Amino acid sequence: DFLPPIHIIACVGAILIVGLSAKDASLDYLKDIVHADGVITTKHSLIAHAKEIGLATVLRYFILDSMALVNIEKQQRTGALPDVIEILPGIVAPRVIRRIVAMSRTPVVCGGLIQCREDVMHALGSGASAISTTSSEVWYM
Repeated sequence: DFLPPIHIIACVGAILIVGLSAKDASLDYLKDIVHADGVITTKHSLIAHAKEIGLATVLRYFILDSMALVNIEKQQRTGALPDVIEILPGIVAPRVIRRIVAMSRTPVVCGGLIQCREDVMHALGSGASAISTTSSEVWYM
C-alpha cells in the first residue's frame, strides 16, 4: 500500500523567538527570511497582517479564568479571525472546551499538559478538532 507524502506546515511561535516582537515586521521576517508557513501568537492584533502575507494563523489563549472566555468571545466577533484557536492548558474541564467550541468560528485545538490517551480523548470528546503536544509518547499512540 502506498501512502501519499505528508505535507508538514511549519508554524513558528513568533513571540518566543529572542529579538522578535509583536509587530508586523516580525511576521514579515518570519515569512520572507525564515520561510515559515504560519505563526502561533497570543496577540490578536497580529492576525490580520499574518493573513495578508499568506501565513497560517494560530491564536493561542491561556484559559486562566472566566475573563479568558470573555476575550475569546469578543475577539471572535471583531477583527480578523485566525485559522485555528489553540487553548492552553488542553486539559481544562470538558464544559469549558465545549463552551469555547460553541462560540468559536474557527477550529479549536487543545494543547499543553496533554500527556496520555485519556487527555487526548477528553479534549476530542469535548469538541476540539485536534490536540497539540510536545510529548513524543502521545505522538505515537
